[in-house]
Amino acid sequence: MNRIDEIYTEFPYYGYPRITAQLNRDKIHVNHKKVARLMRIMGLKAICPKRNLSKATQQNQTYPYLLKEVNINHPNHVWGTDITYVRACRTWFYLVAILDWYSRYVIAWKLSSSMSVNFCITCLEEALKVTQPEYHNSDQGSQFTSADYLSTLEQHPEIKISMDGKGRCFDNIFTERLWRSVKYEEVYLHDYTSQDEAEDSLARYFNKYNTRRLHQSLNYQTPAEIYFR
Repeated sequence: MNRIDEIYTEFPYYGYPRITAQLNRDKIHVNHKKVARLMRIMGLKAICPKRNLSKATQQNQTYPYLLKEVNINHPNHVWGTDITYVRACRTWFYLVAILDWYSRYVIAWKLSSSMSVNFCITCLEEALKVTQPEYHNSDQGSQFTSADYLSTLEQHPEIKISMDGKGRCFDNIFTERLWRSVKYEEVYLHDYTSQDEAEDSLARYFNKYNTRRLHQSLNYQTPAEIYFR
């Protein structure tokens, strides 16, 4: 699973056939059925437009994608959120973050040992203590479409709720790029021995990411310089 995560982070448009091929080139002999099963467990899908082959469930509420014609031009205009996997002490943890799309500033993040919606709600509540956005964008995952998460957002009626379309992972491309940076610049460089160690190391990384890491797309400024300008 570790190598699958590394390949997917570098080539997020790879599906299980190409990841299987790369694993075999790496002398990790495995069949495509096992790779497909592991990718389902990890929640990994190739990020490319595809036909919507599944109907929306009736259990959770979804919202349309509202950002297609939006010119994102100031901090707190759009916040995006997503979940990724972090390996530590021979297991996997779940990392959620809320990112200001204009400045790339990470407003809040949380690490959890389970996929329960609670850690996503806690992350959102911490972000909303700072300020609130005009738009909140997420995918249609069960955490972000749960009644508890949406009710937290709906307590702030000024926030417009936007969700990526099915099979439209590029709608959340800024957060996908954040995860790539986190994996290659932090997670893959460390062998965390506990959740506490992972949290401490990630805290140092996100502080550096926000306040010291220069972004080419920001004209070689830091996210904090843009966010608090």
